[in-house]
Amino acid sequence: MTFTPDHFSVWIEIPVTDLDRAVSFYNDVFTTELTRVSDSGPNEFAMFPVKNGGCAGHIYPGTPPARGTGPTVHLACPDTLEGTMERFAKAGGDVISDPIAIPGGRFAYGIDPDGNSIGMFASQ
Repeated sequence: MTFTPDHFSVWIEIPVTDLDRAVSFYNDVFTTELTRVSDSGPNEFAMFPVKNGGCAGHIYPGTPPARGTGPTVHLACPDTLEGTMERFAKAGGDVISDPIAIPGGRFAYGIDPDGNSIGMFASQ
C-alpha cells in the first residue's frame, strides 16, 4: 500500500538567530501576526497563523544552515508575488530569482536575514 496523505508536509521549523528581528521580518513580509509561545518547550518560538487551527509551523531560536544551503520553505503570499518580493527585500531579505511560473501558480526564491532559503508562492 502506498501512503498518500492529504497533506504530506505537516510542520515547518525555521531556525533564526534573533527571534524579535525574525518575527518583525516575517510579519512585515507576509502581512501577518506570528503568535509568540513561551510556555511550550525549552525556548520561546513564534507560530505562523492558519485558519481553523490547522498546522503550519514556527520560527525558533536556533542555528540556521550556511546561507542558502538548507531546505527551501515555501510560504503563501498574502497578495501578489511582486508585492511580497518587494516587502521581502525592504525588510532585509535578498530576493534571488525572478518569478517562476508552475502549473499551480508562481513563486520566487529569497534568502531571509538569517540565510534561510524561502520561497514566496502565489497561486493562480
